[in-house]
Amino acid sequence: MFPFTLPRIFPTVHADSDELAVSARTVSTLRHVRNAMAVPETEIKRWRRAFDVNAQTVVDGQKYLSSEQFVNAIAPSGDLTKIGRQQFAILFKVADSSKRGAVSWDDFVVFETLLKRPDADYWIAFQYFDVDDSGTITFDEFKNVFNANVGTHAIPFDFDSDWVKLYLGTKNGQHVLGYNEFTQLMKGLQGERLRQSFKYLDKDRDGFILPEEFKRIILEIAGHKLSEATIERLPTLTVLSPGGRISYSEVIAFHNIIREMDMIERIIREAIAKSKDGRIDQSDFLNYCETSTRYSLFTPMEAQIIFHFAGRGNPMQRLALLDFASLLDPRWRAPLERHEEETPATTSFVHSVAHSVYNFVQGGFAGAFGATIVYPIDLGDMQNQRSSVVGQLLYKNSLDCVKKVFRNEGFVGFYRGLGPQLIGVAPEKAIKLTVNDFVRSRAMDPETGRIKLFWELVAGGTAGGCQVIFTNPLEIVKIRLQIQGEAAKLEGAAPKGAAHIIRQLGLLGLYKGASACLLRDIPFSAIYFPAYSHLKRDVFHEGYNGKQLSFLETLASAAIAGMPAAYFTTPADVVKTRLQVEARSGQTTYKGMGDAFVRIYQEEGFKAFFKGGPARIIRSSPQFGFTLVAYEYLHKFFPYPFNGQGKEIETAYTSQPEDLAKIRARNALKILLDVHGDFGRRTT
Repeated sequence: MFPFTLPRIFPTVHADSDELAVSARTVSTLRHVRNAMAVPETEIKRWRRAFDVNAQTVVDGQKYLSSEQFVNAIAPSGDLTKIGRQQFAILFKVADSSKRGAVSWDDFVVFETLLKRPDADYWIAFQYFDVDDSGTITFDEFKNVFNANVGTHAIPFDFDSDWVKLYLGTKNGQHVLGYNEFTQLMKGLQGERLRQSFKYLDKDRDGFILPEEFKRIILEIAGHKLSEATIERLPTLTVLSPGGRISYSEVIAFHNIIREMDMIERIIREAIAKSKDGRIDQSDFLNYCETSTRYSLFTPMEAQIIFHFAGRGNPMQRLALLDFASLLDPRWRAPLERHEEETPATTSFVHSVAHSVYNFVQGGFAGAFGATIVYPIDLGDMQNQRSSVVGQLLYKNSLDCVKKVFRNEGFVGFYRGLGPQLIGVAPEKAIKLTVNDFVRSRAMDPETGRIKLFWELVAGGTAGGCQVIFTNPLEIVKIRLQIQGEAAKLEGAAPKGAAHIIRQLGLLGLYKGASACLLRDIPFSAIYFPAYSHLKRDVFHEGYNGKQLSFLETLASAAIAGMPAAYFTTPADVVKTRLQVEARSGQTTYKGMGDAFVRIYQEEGFKAFFKGGPARIIRSSPQFGFTLVAYEYLHKFFPYPFNGQGKEIETAYTSQPEDLAKIRARNALKILLDVHGDFGRRTT
């Protein structure tokens, strides 16, 4: 067995650890652990499970953790920082106090207990630099550990600088740092590295560096704190001042933003929560800083830089929380990039098809649900009334229509033609919803997930055009079934079924009036889907601070959006209906869409084009309302199983912390990574 050395964890505990008997080692260690930190028995058992699951190295019948196994045991599973998993091996060197190259159960218990210290992050960093376990850090120790982890490719650091001498200057041959002094050195080290790096790269001493030099500095000292999207935009900081170069003031301002990122996120979230539109500008940000802190933490330059990167070059616009995501979350990825990473290239096509099929099926069920609820309203449609033909006026108005249908055909008459309606409405609504979602997803900004109004109109119009392949045959059969039911009663003839109508029309006849159908459905969807989206977002504030709409808010958005879409497309619907209905004796026949527009205007006037407009609103508004609500809730309760995407904006500030010990282990690495982003990656 290996001799046990009790690490410098508990300042109040004194033991001649090197001379402890092997047989008493475990008992003594656990006694000190429990007495010093009051570790509950359940905690010890949890550590034991973690150790046993991962310890695969066996020496003399005893289990040990190798470096890789140790990382598996202590690394957070859902870490939100850009720390490489292999960098957690830094902590292995601290846990392996005997330098045997393996961590025993006793070492593991002591290390886990160390992580329960409130200052565990700094204490681990101190132990890493204290190579000789003396309890102090010399100039040579600090320099050697620094250089071993930074490498020759990094911007040189001057150990002979005045700043270093203030901490590690010589007195009687050597000055050493105790633990508390070391914590202050580490806290100020990044600022000194920043100053030295700027001075080193500013060759002509004019107070400016080039954009690529600024990016190099930030990557070395804070690359792990920024997302890739922000890193790629670092050179754009030059646009804030003329000359195409970056001043020291701007570098310091950006560094302060990085250091205070948690405070920035808190201010942004709280300010947005109090804004009326879920967005803030620079003035809102600075004003909230003034009211929520004792003094202003951020200068106007720092606020401008924050909004520059969040606004992607336009710092003057009002921004929502989503816009700040790439700045706040170091592991942020654009939605499309995240999807490509999570989905292998060989399966991306299959995944895309599967997702479209999923939307199609959901849209079909939603469409059938909405159509069934509002189908009786269809009978109130007065668009086929020919006021110019004497004796052929079947209904005086919508109410008269309802009375006569109920008297002549009973309640069943209200659902005459529902069969072919449901057969056709499922693919009709499915293809409309699927195509709209598909086009919108391709036109969205890959970083913010937003879409411009033009592409919203294109997506909606494309969806409306694609649905006509199902809409036209469906509606021509439905209309003729509805019309002939009442007419057959008046004329004493038996009504004919859908099959007879389809045989009578033939394939080409089923698409009679298709041009008018396109003229109606393309603008209808181009109006409807953008209106629905903006009502949800801008009126009911969906997504602002995580808000999810209620059933009534979703229904209201969908129903209200259907009103202008239905009414303004009524003229095209009137013409389509006239072209599709079989003209009876004495009624005007039309040669085509253009002829129908002209003759309706000549014979019945301009008002005829909006005949049945209110009925269309009454029918379309609730139908699309219930259809979209059903579509939204089907997606909510039956989500796509292979989505794999997490929250839009999840950071260390908002995420539920897992084991506090693992958080402290991660934070210890952050302190070391502030020395250099490659800390722990190089083999020494």
